[in-house]
Amino acid sequence: MNERPSYYPDVETCVEETLRKVGRRIALGTPLGLGKANHLVNEFFRRAREDPKLDLHIFTALTLARPRWQGELERRFVEPLAERLFGGYPELEYLDPLKRGKLPENIRVTEFYFQPGSLLDSPLAQQSYMNSNYTHVVRDLLAARINVLAQLVGKTAEDGATRYSLSCNPDLTLDLVPRLRAAERRGAKVALLAQVNSNLPFMYGDAVVAPAYFDSVVDEPKYAFPLFGTPNETVSTAEYLIALHVSALIRDGGTLQIGIGALEDAVTYLLKLRHGQNDLYQEILTEAGAFERFGKVIERLGETGKFEQGLYASSEMLVDGFLELYRSGILRRKVYRHPGLQRLLNDGRIGEEITPATLDVLVETGTISARLTPQDFSFLQDVGILRPELRYETGVIRLDDGTRTPADLADEEARDEIGRRCLGTRLKGGHFIHACFFLGPQKFYETLRKLDAAEREQICMTSISYVNELYGEEKLKRLQRKAARFVNTGLIVTLAGAVASDGLEDGRVLSGVGGQYNFVAMAHALEDGRSILMIRSTKEEDGRLLSNIRWSYGHVTIPRHLRDIVVTEYGIADLRGRSDEEVAAALLEIADSRFQAELLKQAKRAGKISEDYGIPDHARNNRPERLEKALARYRERGLFPAFPFGTDLTEEEVVLKKALLALKQMTQWKQLRLPRLSEIRKTIAVPDHARPYLERMALSRAQTFKERLLQKTLVYALASVDAI
Repeated sequence: MNERPSYYPDVETCVEETLRKVGRRIALGTPLGLGKANHLVNEFFRRAREDPKLDLHIFTALTLARPRWQGELERRFVEPLAERLFGGYPELEYLDPLKRGKLPENIRVTEFYFQPGSLLDSPLAQQSYMNSNYTHVVRDLLAARINVLAQLVGKTAEDGATRYSLSCNPDLTLDLVPRLRAAERRGAKVALLAQVNSNLPFMYGDAVVAPAYFDSVVDEPKYAFPLFGTPNETVSTAEYLIALHVSALIRDGGTLQIGIGALEDAVTYLLKLRHGQNDLYQEILTEAGAFERFGKVIERLGETGKFEQGLYASSEMLVDGFLELYRSGILRRKVYRHPGLQRLLNDGRIGEEITPATLDVLVETGTISARLTPQDFSFLQDVGILRPELRYETGVIRLDDGTRTPADLADEEARDEIGRRCLGTRLKGGHFIHACFFLGPQKFYETLRKLDAAEREQICMTSISYVNELYGEEKLKRLQRKAARFVNTGLIVTLAGAVASDGLEDGRVLSGVGGQYNFVAMAHALEDGRSILMIRSTKEEDGRLLSNIRWSYGHVTIPRHLRDIVVTEYGIADLRGRSDEEVAAALLEIADSRFQAELLKQAKRAGKISEDYGIPDHARNNRPERLEKALARYRERGLFPAFPFGTDLTEEEVVLKKALLALKQMTQWKQLRLPRLSEIRKTIAVPDHARPYLERMALSRAQTFKERLLQKTLVYALASVDAI
């Protein structure tokens, strides 16, 4: 153990030594998302591509890549943007041949989670996909005889010692490495490789490891590539209304889990509004009809007041929104690793501030002995109740000035002395979030890097087995995760309450199960936990508007026996413990009104709803126009912006993206329409205020026939969204 690790100046030498150690069968694991050691992975791939006798099987998930384009207009928009946002990021070389189905016969790539939608049209990727719950992935990797792990790490030097951080991806590594080391002791040949990247924030908690954790380390400045940043998405009116209803289901003093994307940004925005401008928040809930239609479920399951106690987050993903909630004073409920201490905090018997009464409660409840043992003393120092400079000597406490006092709280004089001279001020070692991996925009990484160490130490980056399930330390986890609200996104919900979140009806995988099933099941296992699945009521597909609430669907991620809370932009459906008829009726009431009649007919045909049931009057106007009207006057006051937390796009790029999306939708055969006269005029004589957009697309001085055609097409697209 003391001989580890070996240090290498380049990835070529590191890979060569790894092949010499483990042999020519390489089952290479590399973390999902951000934590991939790109240069090491690419070197293994290049070796295998050049040497057909080398058997390489890559196991990973969420392979990140620059956006691609279709067509010349998209290229002109995406190419400069990708260079600005992702310039310097080394692409993973296995991805393109995987997409095209052109991997060499000796190379396989298996992913358990796709970058959403990126591999829908790749038969090879679809065939190689491994359908596994996040908490089962380590088991499946071991079954596949994984023998090499390559991970990106952060590095720091503290008190003269070098330490590494698994940073963005302790998720599976913490569970996998002990098992690989156990296999090594039984004779297996394994290699654990680290690639240091100075751009990676050094994160604490369980993510901190000693150098000997790895066999090999590549630590050279030339490999410090820019981190892959995911730009914020536009938040629509429907997404804000979904988030409005969700925000009223979050209990003060409770636990929160959210993911990434526009819906999660919207939830963060509404929680901040609820806490920072509560009167306005209450007004918006009233105007949107949330109290009138869903007041009973909000009263029973949620709250709408300020966050006086604050929230704690237990989420597989640390997202930008959590830092927004932390900075806003919402994410501040800390949890501790001691069940007894956590229970007393939950019950309000003690608080974060330490007083002599804190000791009294600890003794009264049997958490510590009145006559302090060495274990009691160590515990009290670890959590900050006793000052760190104190020393325990058999039966006495020695203070920093050399004086001694009996370590006996039953002795009134000694207790008073300890209360006066030995206590800390506030509990320490608490965490306001447990998370397993992170990914987000560049400003998110910059914020993490700028947090001082004391703040980052309150973020515990840990294993997926700790966050995504109750097994192991179950008593402690149940105490920490009180009033849990696990908020995730679904694609389709059936009238039976089953949800599809990761795949299409034809069987193709859009993304992956990830941890969603784990959180839904955990919500049912926790006494006061609830699962909230956010689903947009409609979607556009091939030029058609479709309902996301269906009678049935050919794929299921969450089975109907785990149905809980479903939220659309039209409201809340509490499905837990309700009959099939009640479930169908509740979902019909939050469906888009353009689809309610047909859905109701299907439910009646199957005998799941009585023949005399009709859609209630209050649910008959579930239409986008009503939602737009509800938010219009608030938008005039600067609320509900398209990008609540900013964007990496310029003002011109925001408009161009909207115009190009509209153009793409219009070219679908069922959306074709004759252009308006005003649009035709603008294509003939280009308005001056179209120039900034044309310049961004390098079309302001069109020379060729093709460029002139592209210019007119773009002007038409801009006019169609009233940008010019």
